[in-house]
Amino acid sequence: MVLGWVLALTGSALAQAGSQSAPAIPEQPSALSRANLAKPRPKAPFDLTGTWQHDGRANTWHFVPETFKLTPQAQVHFDRGVQALKDGGVYRDDVGQCWPAGMPMIMTRVWPIAVIQLPTAVYMVSGFMNSLRVIYLDGRGHTDPDLVVRSFNGESIGHWEGEVLVVDTIYFPGHHHWMDQGGASIPASEDLHIVERFRMRPDGALDIEYTMTDPKNWEGEWKMVKTFRRRDNTDITEVQCLPDLNDRLPATSSKRLVK
Repeated sequence: MVLGWVLALTGSALAQAGSQSAPAIPEQPSALSRANLAKPRPKAPFDLTGTWQHDGRANTWHFVPETFKLTPQAQVHFDRGVQALKDGGVYRDDVGQCWPAGMPMIMTRVWPIAVIQLPTAVYMVSGFMNSLRVIYLDGRGHTDPDLVVRSFNGESIGHWEGEVLVVDTIYFPGHHHWMDQGGASIPASEDLHIVERFRMRPDGALDIEYTMTDPKNWEGEWKMVKTFRRRDNTDITEVQCLPDLNDRLPATSSKRLVK
């Protein structure tokens, strides 16, 4: 009798709950949906479609400023990186072991980047590991933090401010992610926040101004400008990072890595 009463009560509660429909959550159309692409929008001030490469001048590919103050936890990694270089090794070379370079390092990582700009998004495919980055331009906001899938390139949301494309990137994984490789072994936490301002110069070059914060690893803002130029004679082809092969190369051998 008791079991029957419990089952009846449970069934009644479920039926009542089922009769109260949950509020509908509006679906965000994909960046490539025809309906989204067809929405009327002002013409973009410039078109990034093409192949771009960082200008590559000495020390300009780094994303660590000349002066900075680290938190105690980040200072430990930095000091170990400096010591590893003195000892002829490399500290925590995750990129050499095929972990994604991630933002911001992927933007200046030696190889060029193929860029396709649509009204709803900018798609970037790096020649390094074919790393994919998407900048959404269709008016969406950042994903709810309880629903987002964090990634090494983060979630990038862009909007136009006059002649400038402003891109806000958050939601990083917080592990195996670095601001630089080699001597400046500074980690990037899940709280890394990157704001970029894309400006097209009269000579056709592209300047990207970076403002970066990560209170778990350094104090204040890091600011710098990187310059990119078109590479119209270059295509991005398929690549793979093979850890078994990398471990046989002198530059990335695990024998040179300091854990």
